[in-house]
Amino acid sequence: MEQRTPGADRDYSAALIIFAVCAFALALPWISGHVTIPWDAKAHFYPQLAFLSKTLHSGESPFWNPYVFAGSVHIADPQSLIFTLPYLLVAKFIRDPGFIAADATILGMISLGGLALMLYFRDRGWHPAGALLAGLSFAFGGSAAWRIQHIGEVLSLAFFAITLLFLSRIFYRGGWWNGLLAGFFGGLMLIGRDQIALLCALILLIYALWNLFVTPWRVSLVPLIMALVAGLVTIAVPISLTLVLAEQSTRTDIDFEGAARGSLHPAALLTAFVANLFGTDGPIQNFWGPPQVEIWGGNYNLARNMANVYFGALPIVAFLGLGVLAGRVFRRDVAPFVISFVLMLLYALGDFTPFYKAIFDVPGLDLFRRPADATFPLCALASILAGYSLHRFITDEKKSFLRNALMPTLVVVAGLGASIAVAWWKDRLALAQVPLLIGGGFLVLALVVLFLLRRFNCQIGAASLLLVAGALTLDLAISNGPNESTALPPSRFEVMRADTANETIALLRQKLAETAGPDRIDRVELAAVGFDWPNLGLIHGFQHDLGYNPVRLSWFVDATNAQDQVAVVEQRPFAALFSSYRSLMADMLGVRFIASAFPIERIDPELKSGDLNFIAQTKDAYVYENPRALPRVMIARQAKKVDFDALVETGEWPEGFDPRETVLLDGADAEDTKPRRPASARIEAYQNTQVRISVNAPDGGYLVLNDVWHPWWRVEVDGQRSDVLRANAIFRAVKLPPGAHQVRFYFAPLRGLRLTLRAAVHSFLTR
Repeated sequence: MEQRTPGADRDYSAALIIFAVCAFALALPWISGHVTIPWDAKAHFYPQLAFLSKTLHSGESPFWNPYVFAGSVHIADPQSLIFTLPYLLVAKFIRDPGFIAADATILGMISLGGLALMLYFRDRGWHPAGALLAGLSFAFGGSAAWRIQHIGEVLSLAFFAITLLFLSRIFYRGGWWNGLLAGFFGGLMLIGRDQIALLCALILLIYALWNLFVTPWRVSLVPLIMALVAGLVTIAVPISLTLVLAEQSTRTDIDFEGAARGSLHPAALLTAFVANLFGTDGPIQNFWGPPQVEIWGGNYNLARNMANVYFGALPIVAFLGLGVLAGRVFRRDVAPFVISFVLMLLYALGDFTPFYKAIFDVPGLDLFRRPADATFPLCALASILAGYSLHRFITDEKKSFLRNALMPTLVVVAGLGASIAVAWWKDRLALAQVPLLIGGGFLVLALVVLFLLRRFNCQIGAASLLLVAGALTLDLAISNGPNESTALPPSRFEVMRADTANETIALLRQKLAETAGPDRIDRVELAAVGFDWPNLGLIHGFQHDLGYNPVRLSWFVDATNAQDQVAVVEQRPFAALFSSYRSLMADMLGVRFIASAFPIERIDPELKSGDLNFIAQTKDAYVYENPRALPRVMIARQAKKVDFDALVETGEWPEGFDPRETVLLDGADAEDTKPRRPASARIEAYQNTQVRISVNAPDGGYLVLNDVWHPWWRVEVDGQRSDVLRANAIFRAVKLPPGAHQVRFYFAPLRGLRLTLRAAVHSFLTR
């Protein structure tokens, strides 16, 4: 470790306070409620938080989610927030958390990541101004700022910074407690189960290996072992659950061509100099940056905010000018970060270099479809290296004009010049004028800040801290401030409030209450109403046969062709078995009410007059009723054996099949034509992970529960274990003995996981 900056420890207290003030100012538009984080943060993650809170406060279990896709394995879903500690705590202690609580959680976590980086700098004895630069740039710059709506990925990045802090302390301080904390926070990072977690784990591995080989005499194995054990304990159950779910889900294999479509175009790197060069935060019709095919060619698929990497003018000038060109980053202190930066850059560029093709088949990397996601750790590493470069610049006593003035100036001229040249080349100079002026202004301001730091020799003291923090905060507030990708008015999401007065939601609630019965819980379908609608059932308590989630049970998708979203008409295709709203599968699913932003014939042209009853037209949707929707529980008097695979593929039900009389099973002894008297069933209690039903079956029969089957569901009849049968392709059933009985279906995922893993181990050992 290099010599500590004199007086650094004293001024770090001031630096941490300044960081907190600046972070608060930058987060204020969101935590004040003036704007809220949109898109996935609201359409997907906010309903998960609302469901988790409602479930915990009602004393129920959140492990199964009955509100989307006719039921889903919530405990194994990487995006369910069940194992996401910050949101789990919010859900536990705040009843009905609102938008501010949700937004403050993610902004608070990324700020904690920035704070962890500052503490890392303090541990190294580096200048607090460099720490401030790194912390603010990390928390409010780069992909973390431009893609704040991707909650899981931002959380993984925040936990990366915290893990780095405690991992570094293992090598420089030792202590089993640092090992435990490094393992625990590393585990929380990996629980994100996203590409950012994987890439950040690779960076931490590079950091650990570097320190092991460079300073082996300092390392005690005990903290490293503790870190490994703590990490494995933290991730064991969540990762195992997700791996099992992955085998049961529709998450398709990703080939190289499909993944390469998510490559970062090299021209997008110019946004590191001019934030809004391509019109990222303006009207969509004015956006002209990659991957606009008609302008840039190729076959690439990225949202416009995914191609923005602006992390501040002062950081980019410090990193490239003071660090790279002046050679300050080529030192042992930051070598792991430099190596990782190069790897992340090559990875993010995808098929624009041979590197991504060469490593695509590395286990784990081929699970993800968007190499451009590597800009998350790429920008984080650039922030760290920028802070280190500034530290070296401030504490360097050499007065070299070349290193201290010319190199940063060359970076500004080159970056701004390249941006102007590209805008001229693509005939977009008029659109880029204002962004170029703003970006150029902050690049010049960065040079002024560096000049003042050198001119007045501000080695220690509040002057250097305020100068750096003030310039960078102003820059990030304007360049990375609220925009269409990161902030929209909360009123736009009024339908997501628990007490919403939305006309469509009120109508659906009213109709569902009217049709509820002792054997009936009807479902709805929200078809092409809007991006924010598919998961509303988690908030408002109605069950949707579709939803918004990339992970869906494969047998449900095979039978229904449910897509991961249903925001537009094209995302509502039908399947052979669910060929129309006028189909037996729609009836068995209990899809009673359908709301669509368009007349239903546009979605389902197979419908004939009278197939659905038109109820009303609201501001948001046309609302229809399917009068043939079947009850949630029924007792079939006979059973028939069928091949479910063939049934799903052809969509042809057995001739004369009536699900109120016969249940279809695929077991060897499924045929049962014994005559039986009529029977009845009544739902006594319906909860997320438990359904209690009273039945009266004089001659026995088969109780059918029209919820999605999963092998981790169990059933008891009068307290005695029985078998949950897969019925009618995708539903649950249990065989009943004659008489009156109490039946309880319950979800037991941990026991199911244990049995699944035991079977997998046995299969492996007996090969």
